Amino acid sequence: MNYFFDSYAILEIINQNENYLKYSDQIIVTNSLHLAEVYYRILLEYNKQTADFWIRNLKFKLIDIDADISIEAARFRFENKKKKLSYADCIGYISSIKNNLKFLTGDKEFENFANVEFVKK
Repeated sequence: MNYFFDSYAILEIINQNENYLKYSDQIIVTNSLHLAEVYYRILLEYNKQTADFWIRNLKFKLIDIDADISIEAARFRFENKKKKLSYADCIGYISSIKNNLKFLTGDKEFENFANVEFVKK
């Protein structure tokens, strides 16, 4: 199974959460928006050297965010506005669907959506 890794999943791999170990050897398919979120979170918790280390040493494959994905993500966010989903997460979720990938996350808001592999912390 191929996955789209959201920021949550990538950070759990970095933090060596045992529930995410089975995903840690895979190529991390994500987009530049999620990569930026991950880099920022590592900067907040550690420093630039640590953030640079992880970005260099994880195996990333970035997929594009095109206009169709952006628009569908906005619609998806609107349809689920009560859940207060972020744009990044909605873009990731729609990207996963458009690229025939399962959305890998631990974000509880996505637990019961189709096409999601929800892994608790």
